[in-house]
Amino acid sequence: MKTMKNFLLLLAAVFSFASCEKDEDKIYLSSIQSGELVATESAVVLSQENSNDIVLSLAWTKDALQISDPALSAIDVTIQTLQVSTTQDFSGVVSENVETSLSKAYTGAALNALAKNIGANPDVANNVYFRLAAQTGKNMIPVYSNVVTVAVTPYTIDMSLGYILNADKAETGVTLYSAASDGQYLGFMGATAWYNFFMKEGDGTVWGNDGVTGTAFLMSSEESSWNFWFPGMGGCYYVDANTNKKAWSALYMPSLTLTGDVAGTMTFDRPNVKWTYAFSAAQAGNITFKVNGTGRLYDSSTGTDGSDSDANLGIETPVSFAQNGENLIFGGEAGNITVNVPAAGECTLVIDLSNPKQWTVEVTSGSAEPEPVRETLYMLGISEGEGDWNFNNYLRLYDEDNLGYAGVADVNSPWGYQIAIEEGNWGDVYKLGEGDANAGTLAFNAENNIPAPDGGLYFFDVSLKALTYKLTAIGDEIYVAGLNKLEGEDWTFEPLPATATGGVYSGSITITQPSAWGFKIYLFNGDWNYVYGGSAGKLYYKSNNGITDDATLAPGTYTLTVDLINATYTIE
Repeated sequence: MKTMKNFLLLLAAVFSFASCEKDEDKIYLSSIQSGELVATESAVVLSQENSNDIVLSLAWTKDALQISDPALSAIDVTIQTLQVSTTQDFSGVVSENVETSLSKAYTGAALNALAKNIGANPDVANNVYFRLAAQTGKNMIPVYSNVVTVAVTPYTIDMSLGYILNADKAETGVTLYSAASDGQYLGFMGATAWYNFFMKEGDGTVWGNDGVTGTAFLMSSEESSWNFWFPGMGGCYYVDANTNKKAWSALYMPSLTLTGDVAGTMTFDRPNVKWTYAFSAAQAGNITFKVNGTGRLYDSSTGTDGSDSDANLGIETPVSFAQNGENLIFGGEAGNITVNVPAAGECTLVIDLSNPKQWTVEVTSGSAEPEPVRETLYMLGISEGEGDWNFNNYLRLYDEDNLGYAGVADVNSPWGYQIAIEEGNWGDVYKLGEGDANAGTLAFNAENNIPAPDGGLYFFDVSLKALTYKLTAIGDEIYVAGLNKLEGEDWTFEPLPATATGGVYSGSITITQPSAWGFKIYLFNGDWNYVYGGSAGKLYYKSNNGITDDATLAPGTYTLTVDLINATYTIE
């Protein structure tokens, strides 16, 4: 209505002015002159691979009222609407969107969704027609631009799968399943501690953490979204991601127990998302058993802070399986499960949860339980003299996929050192493959010890997958960053000096307000790679979670003490 009033006032002003002049001095206001519409492509083939790419751009000139006197200009009251249809005369379904700029770009996902909404057929070329409609008011007859035709081949949008992306938004091959294609995605994941990820729907929408509240379990599809993150325990999780509620949950399953014809505790094969149990079968034939356990549910009410300690054990939740034909059903009462044993002797019961569409159970011949991932490695001789070696110095697992272990030691090792995989086991050790005191390769039960550097404090990074080691000397200061920082503020490195005790750093910190994401400990000034997060007094190398004790402490000055060797901290 306001637009029409402006337009009528403009006309009245023009006509009033013109009535006082001679015919040759009259000024005339003409109708809207249509703009010119162009497209960058005449044909576009869409796919999941180009869903995030710009595949089509449109541009146009401004539709505007014209005035006879070039020295004057008419008020811009034009409404421009981009119309899209699969019918050339726009008699069918029409998508309309009011545009305020002079161009529009479509990603593959956006154009695919548009094609679906206007009735285009998937997997074949459809003529899609674009035009601009210009009006000076919604009750005015529009003026149309030229029609642009683009042959668009959409792909079928399968909304039944949610694709898990890593922190760099690359495909991982892991999926969740929405049986009703209704935005609720379910399935099991074998996650490492604090594993972070995104989820992409079939239409290309990428979901992550809302990036505002600080909880891992609220979802957002905005560009500003952060990655999701799991609690601090690696293992088996049942995941429920609901895009309608914009929330997800993670049900941690630390163990599963078998009762019946076979009885015992199953082992989780995290990379393959399978539970296994090796047993000796007396004979071939059917066996019947039940599977249940107790899980910990983490959601927006629990968060993840302290999830790896007694500070946050999640919501205790019973877990169980039942059988439906050859498939398994999760949840509810534990039901009898019957499977066939192929032959007497060593067998392995396998519950396969890797396919979210179909969970299966079977017995295979032979023993096939996975080797458990060790949480610690021991550095024999790293801080001792000759004849005084022990298992007191160890590295902690931080990257399960690559079997990455890290830690800090106060080196005093004239004879070099070895890396043991089990406390008390002197025989199964890694020694020097090739290299020097700073970096090199490992070899199992090799001849020579790993050479040690000159005495002092060092950070150790060891990979049993790549069989590599690397040492970095630590100076007289480490650094605190993120303290008192609100969202969007730049982090700065504040020094924390060393004490007389090796590996221990302590100094004053001032808390003025809770930090948005917690604060972290950095080993080197300006280096973001060597970083510790933490909770409940424990430090975790490369943890995504900042230390959030400042949220519960009153503003004031405190003493922060960090023990790098024992990976602990205190605030007093």
